Amino acid sequence: MADTVASANAEGSPCIREAVCINTKKIFDSCKDKDCVDDLRVYPTVTSQAYIENALSIRPRSAELLYINVNVEPISFNRGYYTVDCTYFYRVTGETFPAQQQCSGLAVFDKRVMLFGSEGNVKTYSSDTSNIYTNANDLPAAVVNSVDPICLHCRLVDSECLIPTDMEQRTIPAFIASAFPEALIMTDTARRWFATIGQFSIIRLERDTQLLIPAYDYCIPDKECPGVSSDEDPCMLFTKIRFPVEEFFPPDSVCECDSYRTLASSNGK
Repeated sequence: MADTVASANAEGSPCIREAVCINTKKIFDSCKDKDCVDDLRVYPTVTSQAYIENALSIRPRSAELLYINVNVEPISFNRGYYTVDCTYFYRVTGETFPAQQQCSGLAVFDKRVMLFGSEGNVKTYSSDTSNIYTNANDLPAAVVNSVDPICLHCRLVDSECLIPTDMEQRTIPAFIASAFPEALIMTDTARRWFATIGQFSIIRLERDTQLLIPAYDYCIPDKECPGVSSDEDPCMLFTKIRFPVEEFFPPDSVCECDSYRTLASSNGK
């Protein structure tokens, strides 16, 4: 269980100590989706395709979300609004009938939403060498939260029963293809696998911004790290020493007449 984090002054009183300015991500717009994607083409592995060719039907077993590719573009005719294009990559697992052979394949789902992300024209740089960044277009960041989908239905269809269409040529990232034990068949086949998938998602647009928030005190863990000691063990003495909070957090102000330790100690009272 995660340790609880408490504020030293806020526990007994709701008094706000001060107002502080922080840099954080502000959510400007968000939406939740409950998508039922019907008849999504599944691109099976080589072995799975051999099972499919000799099966009468296929039943759903599971679906796993492998990755979501997210892209943000501004909408020229509507200031402050952006399109968020999401490409979901799934690993779908099914079982053929009557042989009961397990099949797996890749399914890809494209989704586009429009959200408000405000405007900005700043270029951001950092003195931190581990985090030097710039954003010339100052686009908002799109974040997608999703859970593994539900595979609702699977079916097999002979190619002659389908309306002829141009085969969509997709570029599959290498790390997605490597999630399967063998190569995927992305070309037309005599028998094709389709799946119906239910997907829950939350999509939001956020930007770096400065906010003024109330501060109660520093966040101090209220749980001691457990350890083993005895009366003869020198560590027993160490466990009785107060945790030096002031050494981990800088003071809010510095007085020239006092040392750092004296000042920190007086602020903690």
